[in-house]
Amino acid sequence: MRPIRAACLGTATALVALLACAPVEAAATDTGSAHAKGADRVITLIGVLRQQSRFPVKPGGIPAAQGDRTVVRSDLYDKNRKKVGETGGTCTTTRTTGGGAEVCVVTYTLPGGQLSAQGMVFGILTQGRPTIPPPPFDNAITGGTGVFDRAHGQVHAETIAPNTRRFTIDLD
Repeated sequence: MRPIRAACLGTATALVALLACAPVEAAATDTGSAHAKGADRVITLIGVLRQQSRFPVKPGGIPAAQGDRTVVRSDLYDKNRKKVGETGGTCTTTRTTGGGAEVCVVTYTLPGGQLSAQGMVFGILTQGRPTIPPPPFDNAITGGTGVFDRAHGQVHAETIAPNTRRFTIDLD
């Protein structure tokens, strides 16, 4: 098994990005509908990686190959370190040269609904191995349920400590 890399996110990595607890200021998740308010809304959360599995297309072969998949799950915390949700997603390696790239699909489960996001994460490989710490990324919000019905915007993820990412969810 290779060392942990971002999911992106993600989420990942994960966004993948995907994540070790550190106090960070965060906006509270309000319960108003994203589309009903008619204004931008930003939600900042901390994601702590809880599970990660890798599925290489060439087990025992080269360190990274096109088609390798990573599945991740992270717990999400607010500014008071209270668990408010989780993320789950998959990333597939699409390029192994020039720093590598992967495409990720991630769901954020939060109070009142879910948000779906997807996009590319670049710079995932350094000399054919996962980049540590994982690179930051931006993914598009592709939809949602409940209070996030018809949501759109983007998710920015950045590594802030080992296995820990800050997710800034910007709802338009």
